[in-house]
Amino acid sequence: MIRLRNISKIYGPNIHAVKNVDLHIKPGEMVSIVGISGAGKSTLIRMIIAEEPPTKGKVIVGNWDITNIKSKEIPLLRRQIGVVFQDFKLLDKKTVFENVSFALEVCGNPQAKIKRLIPKVLKIVGLEDKHNRFPFELSGGEQQRVAIARSLCHRPKILIADEPTGNLDSINTKEIIELLEKINEFGTTVLIVTHNKEVVNHLKKRVIAMEGGEIISDQLKGRYVL
Repeated sequence: MIRLRNISKIYGPNIHAVKNVDLHIKPGEMVSIVGISGAGKSTLIRMIIAEEPPTKGKVIVGNWDITNIKSKEIPLLRRQIGVVFQDFKLLDKKTVFENVSFALEVCGNPQAKIKRLIPKVLKIVGLEDKHNRFPFELSGGEQQRVAIARSLCHRPKILIADEPTGNLDSINTKEIIELLEKINEFGTTVLIVTHNKEVVNHLKKRVIAMEGGEIISDQLKGRYVL
């Protein structure tokens, strides 16, 4: 599903954010990427979603070599990769339904399809009864559920969650992780970038640890060991 072949990202003359990383993530895997701030996790993710190109090496998503992807092709890639962030990135003046449907509208989907699809997606995340609420009327956990619903609109093969529980308490954290596990059970490949030791240890899934831009550990059934 994702293959990184000897990729590096260098900023300026000598800042190596990622160094010679080889990585293969199989379809349907659930993987945690851990490491302290500055370890290279976010840079790695930005290259996978084609937000930044690698300085060297190859990035392959599915059977698509996106190393030198053209700008006009990036929207097509982003429909195959859902991304969820720590800060939700919701539109304050739009309802739950409108926030989720916006992701489809900007891609030119017909209203009939949007009205048919959004209720199904909201049901997956447990918000079918809150489609008319605004973000300020929701808890932090509910806002993150909206963000996850938005990321699922295009039925992506890959879901990347970048610190998805960073702004949540322990109860909401547990609910969001359980939701991500449910999405993974549907067959979606899930990558979680996190500092949360409890989350990683609860999952008992593959754990990739980074330090100084390099992968220092890759355990199939790992724990947070940093």
